[in-house]
Amino acid sequence: MAKRLLILEDGTIFEGKAFGADVDVTGEIVFSTGMTGYQESITDQSYNGQILTFTYPLVGNYGVNRDDYESIKPTCKGVVVAEAARRASNWRNQMTLDEFLKAKNIPGISGIDTRALTKIIRQHGTMKATLANAGDSIDHLQDQLRATVLPTNNIEQVSTKTAYPAPGIGKNIVLVDFGLKHSILREFSKRDCNVTVVPHDITAEEILHLNPDGVMLSNGPGNPTDVPHALDMIRGVQGKIPIFGICMGHQLFSLANGATTYKMKFGHRGFNHAVREIATGRVDFTSQNHGFAVDRETLPDCLMVTHEEINDKSVEGVRHRDFPAFSVQFHPDAAPGPHDASYLFDEFLELIDAFKADQANR
Repeated sequence: MAKRLLILEDGTIFEGKAFGADVDVTGEIVFSTGMTGYQESITDQSYNGQILTFTYPLVGNYGVNRDDYESIKPTCKGVVVAEAARRASNWRNQMTLDEFLKAKNIPGISGIDTRALTKIIRQHGTMKATLANAGDSIDHLQDQLRATVLPTNNIEQVSTKTAYPAPGIGKNIVLVDFGLKHSILREFSKRDCNVTVVPHDITAEEILHLNPDGVMLSNGPGNPTDVPHALDMIRGVQGKIPIFGICMGHQLFSLANGATTYKMKFGHRGFNHAVREIATGRVDFTSQNHGFAVDRETLPDCLMVTHEEINDKSVEGVRHRDFPAFSVQFHPDAAPGPHDASYLFDEFLELIDAFKADQANR
């Protein structure tokens, strides 16, 4: 098996075994603490432009199947594992992880100390990294890595270019695609909603013309301040239609109402993040994937904090005091991860009913 190098921006070099596609890539290196769900993570568009490290020691043992895609065309840059399973054993298995990565033109590296790598990221923060073949000049690769400017149009890369339907017979939901996970569509499908997925640059006027019962702001990659056009759209919709934001949608909803966001040192990526609902004390274990967060100190009076992360007290949810609108930083759709918070989709639909009843009584 050919050798492959993982070169970090701080000069650290790991040598491992190549698997997946035979291409050199550069991206931001991050880690996920999930013990399973590698297919969902790799196909999650929130990892756009990132080299994804799995801290769990064995990855690929149950293969890749048709049911666990979160997008059809993954856009993460590369995959780093301690050990890549050579054989996959599961009744749903259709191909190995190696075959899948080759088909999607994503390189992988195995046989490196992912614990040591994770400690570096935790200590120094996320940074640029390169995956390259071992025969290449290391000095040249390091120079290229330092000179590389990572793109900031991540959401533009992954959002749909044209609107499309996910038909149902229930409530009419407009889902703004900042890099959505298919599991969000699955949750609405379970509740018989009629969903229209629309591009990230849609205007408030265009949304209102669709006459939706509610608007969902999806997850997505990158820095929320790179899509300022979305803030005008949110301000033009809120108060007129109930809003529910997830992950990137949560950050954009907060920005639209006057808060600011910041880049976290190494983010939250995994499926075991404990989140407390402040009003009830309820604790949910949640699926998370984000490198930015809402700054609690900058929240305006119109937004109240509804959820917080138990470990670092970061803001995990907000609700508007005057309008029917709320958002959460974590993924209530899970996939992968615990389904503790899936009730939030029901709360959103109940909010729509309450808003309609209030409008009818006026």
